[in-house]
Amino acid sequence: MRLNRTLLSTALVVVALVVQVSVLARLQLPGAVPDLLLLTVLGLAFVYGPVSGSLIGFGAGLLADLAPPADHAAGRYALVLCVIGYLAGLVRPENGQLKSAFAPMAAVVAAALGSTLLYAGVGALVGDTAARHVGLGSLLLTAAIYDLLLAPFTVPLIMALARRTENDPVSEAAGSSKDVAAGWLASGTGLRIGNQRGGLRMKAARSRASRAGRIKGVKRL
Repeated sequence: MRLNRTLLSTALVVVALVVQVSVLARLQLPGAVPDLLLLTVLGLAFVYGPVSGSLIGFGAGLLADLAPPADHAAGRYALVLCVIGYLAGLVRPENGQLKSAFAPMAAVVAAALGSTLLYAGVGALVGDTAARHVGLGSLLLTAAIYDLLLAPFTVPLIMALARRTENDPVSEAAGSSKDVAAGWLASGTGLRIGNQRGGLRMKAARSRASRAGRIKGVKRL
C-alpha cells in the first residue's frame, strides 16, 4: 500500500480499536458488542479494493487479538477480518463513491453475520467454547442490529477520508519538483528539453548557414 493509505488506515484502526475496547465493550449490551473495527475495515476496503482491504483487515484483527482484554487465540480475529476485508473490496462501489445506501448497508449486515459465523467456526476448530452460553442465534441477530445502527455514522465518513488519500502527496511532490526543475531550466537558461532538442539543432544550423553567407559576401567584396 502507498504511504498515505498506510498512515490513514493505521490511524483509523487504532482509534476504532481504542473506542471499541474502552467504550463500546463496556456498554454491557445484550448479545454481541458493536464492532467498530469491522466497520472501519469495511469502509477502507470499499475504497481501496480487495488486496488493501485484506491487509488492513489482517492488521486490525491482529491488533484486536493482542489488545487486552482479549481471551482468545492470537490470529483468530485477524483471519476473520482478513477474509471480510478481501470480500468487501471485491464489491466496492465504482470509484469508491456510494450511489445508494442499500448496497453498503446490505454489505454491513452480510459482514456482521459472516464475521460472527466465521469467528464461531474458527473457535470451534481450536476448541474455544466461551460464546456458547450466549447462543449463536442471539449473537448473529444483535451483531447485525448493532453494526447496522452504527454504520451510517462511521462508514461514509471513513470512505470520505479514504478517498482523499487516493492522490499520493509523495508522488505529487516528486512530480511537482520535476516540473519546477524543468521550468527553471527552460526559463532561466533559454534551453528547451525533451522533444524540442531538434528545434535547437535547427536553430544552430540556420545560424551557421547565415554566418557562412555573411563571410562569403565579405570575401566577394
